[in-house]
Amino acid sequence: MKTIQLPKDSRLCQRDFIFGVATASFQIEGSADSRLPCIWDTFCATPGKIRDGSNGLVACDHVNRWQDDVQLIQSLGVDAYRLSISWPRVMHQDGSLNQAGVDFYIQLLDALKALNIKTFVTLYHWDLPQHLEDQGGWLNRQTAYLFADYADKISRAFGNRVDSYATLNEPFCSSYLGYEAGIHAPGKQKKAWGRQAAHHLLLAHGLALRVLKKNSPHSLNGLVLNFTPCYAQTEDPADVAAAQLADDYFNQWYIKPVLDGEYPQSFALLSEQDKPSIEPGDLAIISEPLDFLGVNFYTRTVYQACAEHGFAPVDMVDAPKTDIGWEIYPQAFTDLLVSLHQQYQLPPVYITENGAAMDDKLLGGAVNDEDRLAYYQAHLLALDSAIRQGVRVDGYFAWSLMDNFEWAEGYLKRFGIVYVDYPTQQRTIKTSGLAYRDFIQSRCR
Repeated sequence: MKTIQLPKDSRLCQRDFIFGVATASFQIEGSADSRLPCIWDTFCATPGKIRDGSNGLVACDHVNRWQDDVQLIQSLGVDAYRLSISWPRVMHQDGSLNQAGVDFYIQLLDALKALNIKTFVTLYHWDLPQHLEDQGGWLNRQTAYLFADYADKISRAFGNRVDSYATLNEPFCSSYLGYEAGIHAPGKQKKAWGRQAAHHLLLAHGLALRVLKKNSPHSLNGLVLNFTPCYAQTEDPADVAAAQLADDYFNQWYIKPVLDGEYPQSFALLSEQDKPSIEPGDLAIISEPLDFLGVNFYTRTVYQACAEHGFAPVDMVDAPKTDIGWEIYPQAFTDLLVSLHQQYQLPPVYITENGAAMDDKLLGGAVNDEDRLAYYQAHLLALDSAIRQGVRVDGYFAWSLMDNFEWAEGYLKRFGIVYVDYPTQQRTIKTSGLAYRDFIQSRCR
């Protein structure tokens, strides 16, 4: 298979459906010497935290190669580019703007606009300035207000250049992986910390969203959440209850306060010492209406009952998996979107990330990643199915534009539709990228 094929009457074939590619600042930018240190710099410098011992000091050298990368994006024929702003690149420690960092993004945004490529900007994709972590990070309520101040200053500096703002990318990862499980920066491990960080992140989102609506009323302003649908291993009521509890804890915990102004029922099951501190009025701020919801989807998880923890994941040993070990199960993509549509009054949805890590090889100047192409084909069909069942989805972004620093995995896992040879920084569009380009350019007119 070398092409992406969808039914001719698919919503995804219409020209006003937005197709894009996505990246994140720390994963591609490099040029660490021209910004403040962030929590991922510290985490990378801690022995044993990154699988290959690498860091983001150079990454894909995007800050120096951005003009070539813009041409690369244009060559893919996409409608939009999703990028994130590096908080430590655009702000000084005293809270004033770093004009050199701001100018970098203004140049980038202007170049994209000149090519008629829409810009979807994420204000926080995990790279918290280290000096704020030193003051407690997302465990410190003040960080939410400092984030709103950053959102205020940067959105005013950008003016009318941005088509869409997302406040946060995947607060689940920042809170649970960073403060509860400890496998992401800053590497803290305590349930109470994970829950408190989650609340402060959501508060930061609500505060910043109000600022964005004031400063940038003509952009789509919203939030990006990741979802990993939870399935029961069997129909046994104990397994079904376990999967429901896991879904509450990992998925609904982040969307229900935003859309319904309350935490899931499982909040009551937390011990008093693990419940986050919530002040009066917080949930009204958190549930500020969204212009859009970004949904990131990669895989599902299967659960069984567990007396100690309430639920335990089950490894689907014989299931097809990506190179990072995530099960390939496109039906979960459809199920997720339909269930969210049934459970909530959703704003317009954009799929802000979807993709797969595969064991890519550059051979003879080409990367024949038919496994990734098959993943995209199956998941675009799954998305088409959800739309036919009534879910409003207005856009889709492939993760990722290019191979990059994959967090705790370092450079061992490749998600890009463009191959990066890190020693030379040469970019090569993979078979999946060529197919994605051809599909976008062949849509019904």
